[in-house]
Amino acid sequence: MLEKKSLADVLAKVTHLPNRTPQSGFAGEASAAFAVVSPYRDGSIYLGHYSGSSEWERHESGDEIVLVLEGTTTVVLLSAGAEQNVQLGAGELVVVPKGVWHRFESSKSLKVMSVTPAPTGHALERPDASYLHDAEPASMKNTGVDQAGRDDAGDA
Repeated sequence: MLEKKSLADVLAKVTHLPNRTPQSGFAGEASAAFAVVSPYRDGSIYLGHYSGSSEWERHESGDEIVLVLEGTTTVVLLSAGAEQNVQLGAGELVVVPKGVWHRFESSKSLKVMSVTPAPTGHALERPDASYLHDAEPASMKNTGVDQAGRDDAGDA
């Protein structure tokens, strides 16, 4: 059955995480700052509200759409061993290509919506170019859990 969703209502249920760090996602500290809007294809549509920086992540099964609703962020993409910074403000989006490592840095009062395919791989350290599309880094987890500590199917 078709169900209409209010982004404002979903955002009202999340708690702003004022000092997000890459370790926050691994420690489960970021979960209250994110909510699932709806399952979508093989992943979910998420809303988040935080300031700070995230760990590295990638999505091997598809592109990720990142749309800034409010605030600002820099999305750092790692391609062929080089970082590309994409600064985003309210109303701007970027499509992160399938399999590309990326992270969010210098986020300020960021309210963000993402359409995220499952599974999501995470790494605390910058991934080395030698395994960008091969083996996984030692500091990586790819357990089907998103950056907020939920499984990629959208369940808590």
